Amino acid sequence: MSDEFYIKRCLDLAALALENVSPNPMVGCVIVVDGKIIGEGYHQEYGKSHAEPNAINAVFDSYGNEAENLLKQATAYVNLEPCAHFGKTPPCADLLVKHQLKKVIIGNRDPFSGVDGKGIEKLRNAGIEVVSGILDDECRYFNRRFFTRIQKQRPYIILKWAETANGYFATKDGHQKWISGALAKRLAHQWRGEEDAMLIGKQTAIMDNPQLTVREWTGKNPIRLVIDKNLQVPVTNHIFNAAAKTIIFNEIKTDVVANIHYIQMEDMHFYLAQKIAFQLYLMDIQSVIIEGGANILNQFLSTNLWDEARIFTSSTSWSDGVSSPSINGNLQETVQIGNDKLSIYLNDIK
Repeated sequence: MSDEFYIKRCLDLAALALENVSPNPMVGCVIVVDGKIIGEGYHQEYGKSHAEPNAINAVFDSYGNEAENLLKQATAYVNLEPCAHFGKTPPCADLLVKHQLKKVIIGNRDPFSGVDGKGIEKLRNAGIEVVSGILDDECRYFNRRFFTRIQKQRPYIILKWAETANGYFATKDGHQKWISGALAKRLAHQWRGEEDAMLIGKQTAIMDNPQLTVREWTGKNPIRLVIDKNLQVPVTNHIFNAAAKTIIFNEIKTDVVANIHYIQMEDMHFYLAQKIAFQLYLMDIQSVIIEGGANILNQFLSTNLWDEARIFTSSTSWSDGVSSPSINGNLQETVQIGNDKLSIYLNDIK
C-alpha cells in the first residue's frame, strides 16, 4: 500500500475522537511492517494517551515478546508530527526513539511552538528516517480547528443560518418561524456535538428561546455562549438550564452561578467580534458555531472573522422579512437535505 493509504487510515482513526480531544488535534497512528499493519491507535480523549503510545501498546498486545523486534523493523505513520514536549503526557517522539522504529512518515508538521519541527529533529537525531508532508493539505484541513487556534489565536469560526428561497432570514416582528425542515434540524444538532461552543445574541435568546443542545442527536452538548450586554435575557429561558455550561458575555458583572458563567467585557459596542474571538481563544475554545441573529453574524462577516459558513436554503418563500446576511466566500459544496439545500462556503480571504 502507498504512504497516502496509511495516512488516510490515520485520519479515519483520528476522526473517531472528533468530539473528545479539543483543544488538542485529532491524531491517528498506524504501525506497518512489510506491508502489514501490526498496530494502530488514536488520541481518544483530551488529557489521555496520544495516538503513538496507543498504537505501540496495540503491537505489544498482539505480538507479546515479538513486539520489540517488530518495532525495530517498523514504519510508523502519523497524520501530525509526534510531540516533543512534556504536556499532560510524555513526548511521543521519545517513545518512538525508545523503540527504535526504522521510519516515521508524517502528514503535517505541528505548528505548536512546543513541537514545530522538534519532534522530527528528535527522530532524525536518533537515526530514524523521517518523511513529512504526505497529504499535507488534506491533513491540515482535517485539523483546521487546531491549526486556526494555534496560528491565528482564535477559534475556528463557523457561521450557520437558514434562509428562504427569496433570501429572508427572520420575521420582521421578531417572532420565531421555522425556515428549514426536520432533516436540516437534525444535522444541525449533529454539528453541535462536533464543535466546542455555540454563540447567539440577546435577541435570538429571547425570541427563539433555544436550548442549543444535541437532543436530536447523540453526543456532548456544546458550551452555550450568549452576548447579552445588559443581562436582559430572562433567567427562566432554556439557556439557563443545567444541560450545558453557559457563558454570558455582558458589561455588568463577572460571576459563576452553578453552570452559568458571567464574563464582563468593556465597551461591547466596539470591536465585539474581535473581543469575543480572543476571549474564546484564552478559554481554549477551539471551535464555535455562530447562529446569530443577523446583527451578530454580520459583525463577524464584516470583520472577516469566519472560516466556514453553512447555509440552509428552503424551497419556500416569504412575502417579507429580514434579509439574510450576504456571504462572500468560496462555495465548497452544495447538498440536498430533505427539501432544503445546504451550501458550504470557506473563507478564502485570509
